[in-house]
Amino acid sequence: NKIKFVLKTWAQKDVFFPGLSIPTAGLVAVLSDAASDDTWIDEYLCLNATVRNATKVKDGLKLTEPDSGVIWPVNIPDDKVRNVSLSHNFTLVATVTIEEAPSGNTPLLIAVLANTEPTHTMGILYTANKTWETISKGETKPTTESGTWELKKEYQVALMLQGNKSSVYVDGNSLGEEEAPLTDETPLELLYFCFGACDMKNSPMTVKDVFLYNRPLNPTEMSAIKERIPVPTRAPEPQVKIAPDPIAPAVSAVSGAPAVPAVPAVSAVPAVPAAPVAPAVPAVPAGNEGTAREKGDGGANGDAGSVYGSGLLPLLLLLGLWGFATA
Repeated sequence: NKIKFVLKTWAQKDVFFPGLSIPTAGLVAVLSDAASDDTWIDEYLCLNATVRNATKVKDGLKLTEPDSGVIWPVNIPDDKVRNVSLSHNFTLVATVTIEEAPSGNTPLLIAVLANTEPTHTMGILYTANKTWETISKGETKPTTESGTWELKKEYQVALMLQGNKSSVYVDGNSLGEEEAPLTDETPLELLYFCFGACDMKNSPMTVKDVFLYNRPLNPTEMSAIKERIPVPTRAPEPQVKIAPDPIAPAVSAVSGAPAVPAVPAVSAVPAVPAAPVAPAVPAVPAGNEGTAREKGDGGANGDAGSVYGSGLLPLLLLLGLWGFATA
């Protein structure tokens, strides 16, 4: 019953998130509105996060104390957590708000890759000077590529690992790339994320709507998560599939055309008597009409044959042919 419930939940979420224009390809876990005092519950019921000294808000948590933080284990064996193995490709996207200016450099989001030697840390900090700094291999680096941060403003932050290249983003703007010393293609032995107080003191902040993917995201996809803008990559697909459909009826209509349009040919008959009368012409075998019809002669001869080919008015037929020839 528990397995059925989890599978049903997965199916419901896979319908719900695309309705919000959120990409679901490679989506592993989501932390949003479900939380208790000490647990931030994964919407897919697989990867819960441990919460310390936080206050629940809509779609997330407010970290108000110096020791407030969220630890999100991904590849740490635990009876209480259904783990997934991430390859050397992942993207973590979250919405954060800085509530108060810190007194010093303060961690916002950090990821630890423990199968590297030494342990590789990647992440982002914010400073008292309202600038961003990146963390790589335990060292902080200032950056001015994305400007400064503002109090009470929501930002989308993202950590991305693609092969051995780690990247940090704020609102889709890269703060820089570093190489992670990964030595093989085996799944990461240990990977966890931390919001707020990790190895440093926290300053009041709010974190909401955390999405974890097992693949890199492109800027368009990250923008779709932030702005709820539909990702346009799948829009052309229905056009490709249905484009041949209008053509098929047209072809079938052409194949059946010789037997249908009798009216246009009849409308041309009244003009025949007005044509100059010529001496008798050697009889044209009716079989020639049939040959022209079989060769696809536009339908005019075929329809004339259907009206006059009975042998009742052969002279009119000859006069008609003469009239068309001299017109």
